[in-house]
Amino acid sequence: MGMELRGFGDEHGRLVAGWTRTAQEVGVLSGREEYPFPADLIGSWHKDDPDIESYLYFDGETPVGYGEVWLDDEEDEVELARVIVDPDRRGRGIGAELVRALLKPAVAAGHPDIFLRVRPENAVAIRTYLGVGFVDVSQQEMDEWNAAQPVAYRWMRYAG
Repeated sequence: MGMELRGFGDEHGRLVAGWTRTAQEVGVLSGREEYPFPADLIGSWHKDDPDIESYLYFDGETPVGYGEVWLDDEEDEVELARVIVDPDRRGRGIGAELVRALLKPAVAAGHPDIFLRVRPENAVAIRTYLGVGFVDVSQQEMDEWNAAQPVAYRWMRYAG
């Protein structure tokens, strides 16, 4: 069957939550850095928000990745978020494939800018994003956007 991006269903919440292996990974998905993934969040970390499109990336019938596309009509931009790959499948290029797949609905949204944020210590993810075509935003933008954030992220823009 090959690799395919499909809509996320809440029945997959426990599976994706189980892919977190560190408190930092829990934070990426839920905003709370508790490890293991807090049981009270399993059914609620994926919020039904009309501006958030959630996806699972499948290898045949096996989910291997998760990511979100956040649409911001007010700012006329899109953000890729909460990108995670099954830890048993990491190191095989699936993260890059997943990001490329997420770019399709992001581009289709018609906004001129596509962004993402990543923790600066996540070197593997940064290499992946650079390889897919993301570049750093200016330091001025990074400082401005991080002012209201709980951590200082590395912000990147899709340059194609």
